[in-house]
Amino acid sequence: MTNRKINSSFRDPSGFVFEKDGVLYRQINDVYKENYELFIESGLYKELKEKNLIISHEDADNSLSINPDHLYKIIKPVKVPFISYPYEWSFGMYKDSALLTLEILKISLKYNMILKDSSSYNIQFIDSKPIFIDTLSFDKYEEGKPWEAYQQFCKHFLSPLVLMTYVSIDLSKLMQIYIDGIPLDLTSKILPLKAKINPSIYMHIIMHSKSQERHSLDAEKILNNQKILVDNKVSKQGLLSIIDNLESIIRNLKWNKPKTEWGDYYHITNYSEFSMEQKSKMVADMILKTKPKMLWDLGANNGPFSRLASGKGIETISFDIDPVAVEINYQECRKNSDKNLLPLISDLTNPSPDIGFSNKERDSLIRRGPADTILALALIHHLSISNNLPFENTARFFSECGEYLIIEFVPKNDSQVKKLLASRKDIFDRYDIESFRNDYSLYFDILEEKNIENSERILFLMKKKTI
Repeated sequence: MTNRKINSSFRDPSGFVFEKDGVLYRQINDVYKENYELFIESGLYKELKEKNLIISHEDADNSLSINPDHLYKIIKPVKVPFISYPYEWSFGMYKDSALLTLEILKISLKYNMILKDSSSYNIQFIDSKPIFIDTLSFDKYEEGKPWEAYQQFCKHFLSPLVLMTYVSIDLSKLMQIYIDGIPLDLTSKILPLKAKINPSIYMHIIMHSKSQERHSLDAEKILNNQKILVDNKVSKQGLLSIIDNLESIIRNLKWNKPKTEWGDYYHITNYSEFSMEQKSKMVADMILKTKPKMLWDLGANNGPFSRLASGKGIETISFDIDPVAVEINYQECRKNSDKNLLPLISDLTNPSPDIGFSNKERDSLIRRGPADTILALALIHHLSISNNLPFENTARFFSECGEYLIIEFVPKNDSQVKKLLASRKDIFDRYDIESFRNDYSLYFDILEEKNIENSERILFLMKKKTI
């Protein structure tokens, strides 16, 4: 088994996360000893843990360290089943993550501690609920000192949320470009007037952006030996007022659901009720035969087939390109307290890449796999016809994502395919069942092939070839 430091864990001198023999650990360096002991002994960790706001951990043997220089302590946190990133979250996921961060900040101040950073990457999801994962984000609070992570919070949470609310839901993808949060000056330029005249947004985004510009000019003056007096003192009560104001803004942000192509897909499907029941039974049976611990449902829409797996206790990641479908899926998860299910936004023709320093800080979709089983239902025609992807290419991609593949072939005479071809020339001579079987057989062994009753669609169970 490999011993390695997690690529995203290198910026904080307080410690780092590493993997040893397949187990995840966190090293705490001696520079953070005082803050960590206050975090534990004050009761802050206990309250956050009891409220399920922070990932729990247990003490581990210091001999496990892979870099004992400056070592104070090794802890073993609960492992998150799947690491997701902000640019893959729906609006509701983003909103809940922001509110969680502010709730943790308020509780911390009760114990005279404060969050030293407020990165959105400190949030992950377990059983469809956001949870804080950075145990080393807590510092001793100093009376009068401003919250140093305020700007980061506005860049990582407030900027994306107001852009998603007032401009376009797709602007959350800017977080993939700006890995340390969307710049406030950029947000200021993009926001429409109706957002800018909101007093709270004006204060936290527009004025905050102008303040950054002013501080930049102040730095230049200091370099020119011009004395500048800046009073940065903020009382604890003043800080709590700022937090309350941020909470109020975020709670009041409402996303007006746009009309999208797939948001109501299962209300306009060409399946009969009987065919859908048959398909569900066949898919459920195939899932059980593969015995997965982790399943990815690619093109999941609002997750009806994802729930066939998650309902059996299988960790299930429910991907779809449509932000409306993913938001509906997430809200359904929250409403029903669904476990083992995580809805995420993903464009399979352009999935999340390796980004960050040295292209290693945030893992691509494929590097976060492979899953045990892949679901690809009512998807192949979108990849092959809407996006001109040959069967061999999609077969290779699926083989990189998982061991087993449950895939539905949708023929050309299907009404959904006809709809795709209605506005374009049919150049897809090899879009047929024989070509599909031949190309997928390059990467998979076909274990089962079943016709869906009252439909011309065919369901396949495949297993990745052993090379």
